[in-house]
Amino acid sequence: MIFSDISYQRPDLSQYKTVFTHTNQRFITANNYQDAKEALQELNQLRSEMAKNMKLAYIRHSIDTKNYFYQKENDFWDQHGPLVDQIHNRFYESLLASSFRTQLENEFPATLFLFAEDQLRLLDDSVIELKQQENEVISRYTQLIASAELAFNGTNYTLSELSAFFTAPDRAIRRAAQAVYEQFFTTHEQEFDEYFDQLVHLRHQQAQKLGFENYVDYGDRLMNRWGYNRKQLHEFRRFILEEVVPINQKLYQRQKTRLGVEKLLHYDLPLVYPNGNPQPQETGEKLIQQARDMYHELSNETGNFFDQMIHQELMDLASRPGKQSGGYCEFIDTVQMPFIFANFNGTSDDVDVLTHETGHAFQSYLSRWIKEPELVFPTSDTAEIHSMSMEFLTWPWMNKFFGADHQKYTFAHLSSALQFLPYGALVDHFQEEIYRHPAWTSAQRKICWRKLEKQYCPERDYQASEALERGIYWYRQGHIFEVPFYYIDYTLAQVCALQFWKRTIVDKDSTAWKDYLTICRIGGSKTFLETVALGHLASPFERTKMTELLSVVDHYLSNIPETNLV
Repeated sequence: MIFSDISYQRPDLSQYKTVFTHTNQRFITANNYQDAKEALQELNQLRSEMAKNMKLAYIRHSIDTKNYFYQKENDFWDQHGPLVDQIHNRFYESLLASSFRTQLENEFPATLFLFAEDQLRLLDDSVIELKQQENEVISRYTQLIASAELAFNGTNYTLSELSAFFTAPDRAIRRAAQAVYEQFFTTHEQEFDEYFDQLVHLRHQQAQKLGFENYVDYGDRLMNRWGYNRKQLHEFRRFILEEVVPINQKLYQRQKTRLGVEKLLHYDLPLVYPNGNPQPQETGEKLIQQARDMYHELSNETGNFFDQMIHQELMDLASRPGKQSGGYCEFIDTVQMPFIFANFNGTSDDVDVLTHETGHAFQSYLSRWIKEPELVFPTSDTAEIHSMSMEFLTWPWMNKFFGADHQKYTFAHLSSALQFLPYGALVDHFQEEIYRHPAWTSAQRKICWRKLEKQYCPERDYQASEALERGIYWYRQGHIFEVPFYYIDYTLAQVCALQFWKRTIVDKDSTAWKDYLTICRIGGSKTFLETVALGHLASPFERTKMTELLSVVDHYLSNIPETNLV
């Protein structure tokens, strides 16, 4: 079945609630474990069918936000998604109170019970309306971003397409493209401020109604942070400030010298090489064919998986007007296949996003044995290990995409992995400050962003941009609006992915791929730290080992002479 043939149907929630409640009652009143187990499996099937329709509506709306039918379906789910979650909470209550809980815990993943506990803390009738309003505001934000059609050099571009000019060798073009991009955000500055102000207040109200001190505590529970806490995240952010930022400044100094500029300004940062960044030699279908060849050479598992993705047309990769920004992967329940969404723009980002989202997709494909819909994907801290590691595990095939420039690509890619870490920590720190101070004005939020940005990303010189110096850069980071407190998970996963890079590229460790397959196959049946241990990786919270890892990365990059990068 190809993607376009997968049927979508808006559910009758009244009927669904009746059937679900009846099945849940069978689970509650089961006379023996086998009957309870069968009822639980039926509840899994009901929830999977509901999830399938919800995700199809989301995917098809994101592919074309101008499509009237799926606009209305998106509106429907904004309102009814929280109601569905509340129906499902009755199952979580029954699961935790089951007289067969000991037997269930012996057969079903422990994370199912952890997830159930979290969901019951995060939702009850008192916050349904606030959840609905939050969804509506998020949709307005994503719709606004998707609406961008920006005139540049006589042509209209989406935000993703315009960003391709950020790496133009001509400095005047880079600066002009950044100015047009920035103008979209300053033109809509009042809207972005209003949307975010509404989100902060809606989220703070939810947290307080449910007995949390603030949305920071709620947000960590929302992200299912099992086995570690915010204090450890503070320590990890401090590690990034103290250990990663100095290494990055050496990389930026090399970049400044390489580009031959007197001062590295914000519109210079995306350009790594004076003659232009490496670009994939092919685009569109030809690039996908190269990826197919790569995945067949990587392993039988990845080859067969990628064939199926192509045959079932489960990828939408081209950027176009009206398409939602960014990239993601969703697992379509009951169809039991993932879907990859991206916005290609002809730069090396296309290869990055394809390998990244394929990592997510491949993991969910290997985890199809899991019948609990909330556990096919793991928590985001774990999920991003699969995606970010896939970016590095495919390094030996980068010559397929970049030809003679493949070493320039891998140098830039590894550098960007380090350079991302402070930015990821910055986003988390900013959000923590915001939600600890929900009464702040929009001006105070911008001041906070810029203050923190100077600490984590001191290389950002905004002397050519009054708006960025004021602190509006964060408008473009969709996670801040859409999925608060997600972003730190990228940094936790990045240091795990760097360990797979070290084992594969530096140590030539033949067991690395086996360990990667192992942690893909378990899906969300283990916690983040359990998964890290199972993959024979060091915890991000082991500072000594993280410092040693950074030293290896720094040494590797420092020993690539500039003569190899021309």
